Amino acid sequence: MRRSTLRAAVVAVTAGLALTACGSSGAGTGGTGGGTNAATATSAKDVGGMDALVKAAKAEGTLNVIALPPSWANYGAMLKAFTDKYGIKINSALPDGSSSDELNAVTSQKGQDRAPDVLDVSASFALQAAAQKLTAPYQVATWGDIPDNQKDPKGNWYNDYGGFISIGCNTQKVKVCPTSFKELLDPQYAKQVALNGNPTKAGAAFSGVWAASLANGGSLDDIGKGIDFFVSVKKAGNFNPVEITPATVQSGETPISIDWDYANLGQVDTLKKAGVTFEVNVPTDGVFGSYYNQAISKFAPHPAAARLWEEFLYSDEGQNIWLQGHSRPVRLDAMKKAGTADAAALKALPEVSGSVEFPTQAQQTAAQKVVADRWNAEMSG
Repeated sequence: MRRSTLRAAVVAVTAGLALTACGSSGAGTGGTGGGTNAATATSAKDVGGMDALVKAAKAEGTLNVIALPPSWANYGAMLKAFTDKYGIKINSALPDGSSSDELNAVTSQKGQDRAPDVLDVSASFALQAAAQKLTAPYQVATWGDIPDNQKDPKGNWYNDYGGFISIGCNTQKVKVCPTSFKELLDPQYAKQVALNGNPTKAGAAFSGVWAASLANGGSLDDIGKGIDFFVSVKKAGNFNPVEITPATVQSGETPISIDWDYANLGQVDTLKKAGVTFEVNVPTDGVFGSYYNQAISKFAPHPAAARLWEEFLYSDEGQNIWLQGHSRPVRLDAMKKAGTADAAALKALPEVSGSVEFPTQAQQTAAQKVVADRWNAEMSG
């Protein structure tokens, strides 16, 4: 596997589309057993501290998560570590689902025991969830380590882990692996170029389109060139409409996978055991990075477990599990300063240098609208 060195401006998407609020009131009813309702807690202090939160979460005994593939950012290890530490059973629904699926589940399953307790969504959907009043504000103990521009000041959402759009390549199916978007137009890649989902619904696919735009003269103000590019890929006969999953990567059904680097890198060891070499490159002509976000459902059926889950994710232990999965946890700078970051995992990350640009909410809103208006119409058929 080749690990590219990144030496271009990095675009980290931490703002998103705020849609008209259409949520309703109501919340889970879990508590600490001492009269304090965990569903209204905005910090562990509100339930009497971490020991009380742990006790309440253990009493609930269950946590419902959604759209967390085990190979994605090392979530398999994360889920196991949480259960091993606290003895709380995790129900993991729709592991290959999208951010859109997560928000739909919050609304459609409201009041049910199987409803999601927590969310892991792309930037635009985090803001959408907050605008629709689907989230419960909460600040973890390490809140101060999260940069101000990477969290909602009220705690309705907060960046968790990030990475860069990359091109994964099954070398058993592809003779010469592409290292740039430009190369994806080459006839040798007929029916091989796939995205992780539909960009109107999935954050990874949306970011793949924005990366392609940057590679083709676009900007934070112009995602349209990314759509133009994929239309050209389709016209060349190279676009593969199959949405990427771990199964399609492992079977070779999606031999060229445009996805986050940590998602593609998460396939390397599994494929190696099957005798398949999977090469991962950050494209040289379209460097695009972004964070995913955490949020607690306002209607979480297990509100104490939901809050304990967030505390675990943002602890040194949880942040290092993401780091070991080739993603960049949001507290990484603080952990590096404190000497608590996993040194070996840190060393394994591709080098990143250059300035970081953050699109405004207006830019994100405009980009989402362009994709919504154009993608399905121009890529269908």
